[in-house]
Amino acid sequence: MSERSARLARSAAMASITVALVLVALKSWASWRTGSTAMLGSLADSALDLIASLATLTGVWIASMPADEDHRFGHGKAEALAAIFQIMLIVLSAFGIAARAVTQLAGGGETAAAAEGIGVSLVAIVLTFALLGWQSYVMRRTRSLAIQTDHLHYKSDLLLNLAVILALVLDQYAGIGMADPLFGLAIAAWLGWGAWRGASDAVDDLMDREWPEDRRLAFVEAAARHPELSNLHDLRTRTSGNRDFVQFHVDLPPLMTIEEAHAITDRVEDDLRRQFPGTELLIHIDPEGHVDEPDNPLVEDNEFAKLDKDA
Repeated sequence: MSERSARLARSAAMASITVALVLVALKSWASWRTGSTAMLGSLADSALDLIASLATLTGVWIASMPADEDHRFGHGKAEALAAIFQIMLIVLSAFGIAARAVTQLAGGGETAAAAEGIGVSLVAIVLTFALLGWQSYVMRRTRSLAIQTDHLHYKSDLLLNLAVILALVLDQYAGIGMADPLFGLAIAAWLGWGAWRGASDAVDDLMDREWPEDRRLAFVEAAARHPELSNLHDLRTRTSGNRDFVQFHVDLPPLMTIEEAHAITDRVEDDLRRQFPGTELLIHIDPEGHVDEPDNPLVEDNEFAKLDKDA
């Protein structure tokens, strides 16, 4: 991660922490005034957002550290670990809110002071919109996984705050007494669904999942524009934080000198890095006609041949 990208990611994490602190204070007061399960759920979400934002700051801080002797591929997976920590907190929060809502349904609980709760939720919506705008700007320039996960939390906060407003209005002004705990259950379900979606990207990062097929195809198409290359095979891709790693084999004439082969791979690497910024490439050269002893069915996949077949 470049120094500028690291500064942007840290600024987005600090902004999240600041917003979360303000919202926790406001929603604590509103929960005490209203006794609303929906508001309590929103408070729990904001409290977890605060903890998650602290984890995000730690993750992006570590991920921005340069590679060292013990971590020669960099520290990018720190962002995925921060995201996993956030997801665990969200799941715990969802269970707690659901339990409180079920208890309130059984006891026919009441809410009060709806105006205060609605006012706090409106302030939360304004602050969240501002934060989402800054996070979107940072995400476009850094591709930070931790910031993306944090962004998902705050996007869900918009719906949570709208749900709180609707629950209080229905309960206090429309006389629908079960609206608040039912909205609390809905919030818990929404948090659980968000955790499931967020876990997918983090686990893919930690497990070195291959790029999506359309991106792999775009990479092979870019490599195929170099006529010096033939039989691109054993292509492997992965993403760690905001860095991409690609390695593959290509065939070159067996009588070509090392200097000539080096010049070709340098040109190919420069071109591919321009088209796929932030990618670390490793190209292995095989003499034409050489066949490796495959140790798995993926080794000898000819990506150029697959590309021609798809065309």
